[in-house]
Amino acid sequence: MDISKRTTGINFTNNKMATINIWAPEAQNIEVQCGKFTISLHKDEFGNWIGFTDLIKAGDLYWLVIDGQKRIPDPASLSQPEGVHGPSCAIDLHYEWNDQNWKNPELKDYIFYELHTGTYTSQGDFQGIINQLDYLVELGITAIEIMPVAAFPGERNWGYDGVFPYAVQWSYGGAMGLQQLVDQCHQKGLAVVLDVVYNHLGPEGNYLTELGGYFTDKYKTPWGAAVNYDDRYSDGVRKFIIENVLMWFRDFHIDALRLDAVHAIKDFSAVHILQDIRKATDKLIKESGHVHYLIAESDLNDPRYITSLEENGLGMHAQWTDEFHHALRVSAGESKTGYYSDFTGVDHLAKAYKDAYVYTGTYSSERARKFGRGTTGHPGSQFVVFSQNHDQTGNRMLGSRSGTLYSYEMQKLLAGAVILSPFLPLLFMGEEYGEKNPFLYFVSHTDPGLVENVRSGRKQEFAAMHLEGEAPDPQDPATMQQSRLNWSALREKSHQTMFLFYQAIIALRKSHTQLCSDEKELTRCIALKPLNCLLLERCATGSSELVFCMLNFSSEVQQISVPVNIKLDAVLFNSAALVWGGPGDVSEEQQPELQEISIQPESFIVYQANYV
Repeated sequence: MDISKRTTGINFTNNKMATINIWAPEAQNIEVQCGKFTISLHKDEFGNWIGFTDLIKAGDLYWLVIDGQKRIPDPASLSQPEGVHGPSCAIDLHYEWNDQNWKNPELKDYIFYELHTGTYTSQGDFQGIINQLDYLVELGITAIEIMPVAAFPGERNWGYDGVFPYAVQWSYGGAMGLQQLVDQCHQKGLAVVLDVVYNHLGPEGNYLTELGGYFTDKYKTPWGAAVNYDDRYSDGVRKFIIENVLMWFRDFHIDALRLDAVHAIKDFSAVHILQDIRKATDKLIKESGHVHYLIAESDLNDPRYITSLEENGLGMHAQWTDEFHHALRVSAGESKTGYYSDFTGVDHLAKAYKDAYVYTGTYSSERARKFGRGTTGHPGSQFVVFSQNHDQTGNRMLGSRSGTLYSYEMQKLLAGAVILSPFLPLLFMGEEYGEKNPFLYFVSHTDPGLVENVRSGRKQEFAAMHLEGEAPDPQDPATMQQSRLNWSALREKSHQTMFLFYQAIIALRKSHTQLCSDEKELTRCIALKPLNCLLLERCATGSSELVFCMLNFSSEVQQISVPVNIKLDAVLFNSAALVWGGPGDVSEEQQPELQEISIQPESFIVYQANYV
């Protein structure tokens, strides 16, 4: 495979000649219809329909004609300006970049900020994000993570219903808009992570089915036939996906990809598709000199996903870690229903601080079996943790954020638990100032039957969780409007203080070797279950000092005994301080040298300390 350029779909050479390559192994004939011209393609032995023409120019609209009968948009299209059912648009991805001095940071220095393009600002596009980049830099963010932008039906969608993997959603600003956003991010010192979906396509506008070979009935999935990674014709599908990965890195300068739900990728090939993606990425890195990362979302508690290719792993650089979130939420008082039923609180949170996973081969009551495997040897920089994200917020019936679920003090404690961890912290847009608007599930499908299926599916899901009330209609435009951030909240003192708090705790992490270290094997955590408190010790190789943290998830003042082998030197941070809108210290005379510390409810204290 030539990694230096995109070969799938319609692309332009330096002399502006258009090269066409449509993989359709079961088609008998394919033509490209562009205006009054029809371009015939010829088929090679691998199912590629190939052509060269000077009749198609950048900006031209075109269709594929299958077997002389069916006219469809190009599933490898780079642009769908008239929607997923309209004609495709041929575009040239060449862009004059201004990020020549950009260097992707080490993964351990990533502080993620997940956002949804359509609801992050009232503009609902890439330019709206650009307008907020200085704000994110001021906050201390080092990487923005953008929810999927592959073209989807209508203008309202989370992005996981994308059906044109190569086309950037037109209403967001299209391909050039995304390139401009990445360029601006790099000039301001921000890395860009893009969420991509390779385990399924959406239910409306999926024209890949017309080309044959892209899906298989070998496996059952929640979305119907599985993407074909290991059945007949799968070579072409694998190439289609790998080229997509390379396009985001090479042509859009994306720094990292977040691969959605890789546990739902069905592949029993001798070489897994994720391994091939990693090999192609490594080859691109070697040839270009630019570093890129692959971050998987997986709920299998299987470290093979983040184990190197040399050790027969699947080669992902890092993964999202839901179990830290679940244990954290139960510690904060979340009702133990649904997937929270398997988590007990601070003892499980202490386990997560040590292993990232809670279940590492132990019995899971929810699954009625032993589950997971240990993570020894894997650094903290291979695990992304959070107190909320798009899934954990949007999959609640009312899209409730922490800003409405928890007290002001508990919101700060949740943030501290994430940012003080040895893992990679992720913030979900708006949490840094205590956003109260919900983040709801929304779509804009055009098929009435599909819309009704989505509505009824959501109702059944919440009924199974024994939730009462009526879920907002996903199809109603007002549902998305409610989900937009309320930036005017930052004019209020409490929200300003919350922003300053996040800014300060992020700065604390960056300024202390122990806190920005990814050496999770040096992290020690003790659960004080009767008190609903945690003691967290953060150390780093080469440093004689440690950072000692007390976290009180209870609703009462707690007296905590400092371990006899630890001497507290100075308070680095107290979430209950008046400056952060808290109630202040329990006692003004409380001194670090005391071996018993009083700590306010729903708060944390961070000390500079030493072992004795």
